[in-house]
Order: sequence, then C-alpha cells, then structure tokens
Amino acid sequence: MRVAINAHLLAFSADYRQAGLSRYIYEMVRLLPGAMPGDRFTAFVGNAPVPPDFAAALPPNLRLSPSRFPTQRAPVRIAWEQLVLPFAARRSRSGVLFCPVNVRPVVSPCPTVVTIHDVIFLRYPKAFHPLKRMYLTAMTGWSARHAARVVTVSEATRQDVIDLLGVAPERVTTVHNGVSEQFRPVAHQAKREFLARQGVEGRVVLYVGTLEPRKNLTVLLQSFASVASKPGMEDVTLIIGGSKGWYYDEVFATAERLGLGTSGRVRFLGRVPDDDLPLWYNVATVFAYPSLYEGFGLPALEAMACGTPVVVSTTPALREVVSESGLTVDPHDTAGWAAALERLLAGGPEAERLREMGPRRASLFTWERSAAATARVLAEAAQQGKRRSTLTKGRRART
Repeated sequence: MRVAINAHLLAFSADYRQAGLSRYIYEMVRLLPGAMPGDRFTAFVGNAPVPPDFAAALPPNLRLSPSRFPTQRAPVRIAWEQLVLPFAARRSRSGVLFCPVNVRPVVSPCPTVVTIHDVIFLRYPKAFHPLKRMYLTAMTGWSARHAARVVTVSEATRQDVIDLLGVAPERVTTVHNGVSEQFRPVAHQAKREFLARQGVEGRVVLYVGTLEPRKNLTVLLQSFASVASKPGMEDVTLIIGGSKGWYYDEVFATAERLGLGTSGRVRFLGRVPDDDLPLWYNVATVFAYPSLYEGFGLPALEAMACGTPVVVSTTPALREVVSESGLTVDPHDTAGWAAALERLLAGGPEAERLREMGPRRASLFTWERSAAATARVLAEAAQQGKRRSTLTKGRRART
C-alpha cells in the first residue's frame, strides 16, 4: 500500500509553528514508515530547506516531496491542500491520505484519516482572529464528518469531536501523543553548567508554550507576583519560553504592570532551541501550565519525563495526561495557583513524590506507540476504502 502524508505544517523555523503540531508531524513522518514496513510513504512538505540531519535519518520506505509554493503562508497552504494535494495523492497512487492537522481536502482520490488535536476555535472562539475561526470551524467540522477515520490525541478531544462536530463515536479513535527520548532526568553537574551558561541562580518556575490568550499566562504572572513578594522567595525566577502566537500583548503588559519585567523576576526566552528544552525542564523547580484548554498538553508531559513537579489547570485533557502525577488547579483561581506554586517551591515530601511519579507516568506515552496505533487506523481506513470500491464495481457490473 502507498500512504500520502500532508506534512506542510512540519516547521523548522524558529516561530510559533514549531510547537506541538510540528512535533506531532515530525514524529509521524519519522516513525509511521517503520510501523508499516511493507508500505511506501510520500510526505508532502513545504518549500523551506529540510535540515540534512533530518533527511538523512528518514526511513528508506519514505520519500519527501517538496512543494514549489511558499506554503508557510496560510492562504497558499490552504489553496495547496485543496487544489494540489488531491492530484499529488493520485499521482503517488496512494491508498490512504493522512492529514495530521485537522483538515482534509474536499475532494480526495482515496480514503482520508484526519487527526484533530483540539477544538479550541469552538471552546474559546474569542481567542482567534474571526477569519481563522470561521475557516477552522467550517473545515475541521466538514473534514471530521467526511474522513474515513478520525484520530484524536486525547479522550477529552475525542468527546469534543463527537459532541461538537457530530462525528459517530465508532469513527473516532484516541491515540495519545508521546514523549521523545531526549526528555529525561540529567545529572546535577549538567544542570549546574546549564544554569551558569544561562545566568540563572536560585529556583525556577518554568512555562513552555506559545504565547496566546488560551495559555492563560496573565493568571500565571499574577499568581507568581504574589508568591515572589513573600519572604523566602527572593531567589525565585519565572522563566517563560515560547514563540509569540497571537493576541500576546496583554502578557507583556501584565508583566510590566506587576513590576516583574523591570525587577528581573520574569524572563521571556522566546522560542527555546530543541537542545536546550530538556535542560530547562530539568533545572526548573516547578513547571506551571495554566492553560484554559488543551487538546493534549505535551509540555506538561515532557516536564514530567524530566522529573520536574508540575502544576496544571483542571482542564479535561491535562487531567487525563497528568493524572495523579501532578497538581491541578482551576485555571481562573489565581490564589489557588499561588498556593500550589508556593507548596512545590518549598520542596518537601509532596514535591519529591511528584518528581518520582512524573517519569513513571510519562513512560506510558511513547511516540512509537502513537505511530503503531495510528498505523492501525490508516490500514483500517485503506481496507474500508477497498471494500467500498469493490462494492461500487459490483453494483456497476450488475447494471
């Protein structure tokens, strides 16, 4: 069988696109061919240069097909997905088309499998530009209802797809994201050297993620300001890592209003290099993730894999991922966030318990398992398409 993958949101540039979605596509492109060794894959990518080390590590049964068009621009990418991708999939004689980010082409020459990561545009519509919200609402809903199968990255998102998008439950399969192998505890000496290079002293509260409204960073800043003003907390720094997404001005304005920027108590890193990210997780005393809504919540799981105590919001997907291995707080409860941060910054048995439980919990989520489960869904969709094709030919023969 031949499998086509729409990998145009695979990003290597240092912007907000190189976040969870790009990581998901990267791991699927890297691992799906190994999970289906008897099949041949074509990954359609954008026209940006592909790093040589990435291309060299690709499996032999996968080829990259770069676009001639600048699909890093959203209008161009959307046009390519709808007008060019169907012909490209037909030319590659694909038996199934895998669309790993929410949307499939309206016309497809073969069965499609769509991964839906979240329905934030329905849960928090005001956090999106109106045109983007309208596009996502229309196309994600249509794609989910017309795909042969739908993959969701959490059971919470699966329920949203069923309830809000009207997809039959038997067509929706939950396949959790995984944690990459580089996210693991490191030696104390490596942590000391990294802190020295970064010019950081004392305890660290860490956040990693795109800067956008649903990440709820204003609550984190307010709760941290409350903690930072208390005796014994003079050495604590809030580190915020992540690229600017949209509607992020309020984050910086809040930091300035609280005096955190001028005092040096908060530091914005921007996009964190891949090599540095595991070290930031390791040196953090606490990882905080106060998001209003998540489809999965990969940064929290990566922090847990590194043995860092985490506190996350009580949104369904984060509770599903973290389970009992982290603290959960209502995302609107600023005082509750301040209390949770203070408890974990103080150390003691609770923080030690979470340091031990985190890696064990994270070990249940691997990209290899994700790829194997996704491979089964792709094979089922392709087989379903063959059955329908056979039935159609039979009807035509009888007429």
